[in-house]
Amino acid sequence: MAKIRMYATNVCPYCVRAEQLLKRKGVTDIEKIRVDQDPALRDEMIKLTGRRTVPQIFIGDQHVGGCDDLFDLDHAGKLDPLLAAP
Repeated sequence: MAKIRMYATNVCPYCVRAEQLLKRKGVTDIEKIRVDQDPALRDEMIKLTGRRTVPQIFIGDQHVGGCDDLFDLDHAGKLDPLLAAP
């Protein structure tokens, strides 16, 4: 299964929704990077993604976007193949 990295905050409902979807898909390990605890991490997220909002999700090395983007990938049938990649 691909490595999952998610930039998130503690109180973000979209982060929770994204994590729930990933867990329903069998993901057991999500590296959560809490941008609310360290402003430098938010700066890193913005530099990597060009976005300021959370969550920002990476599957492997691929930035897939935020919560809505993740759900769109799932509805299009493209999330499972990304998750299955080594």
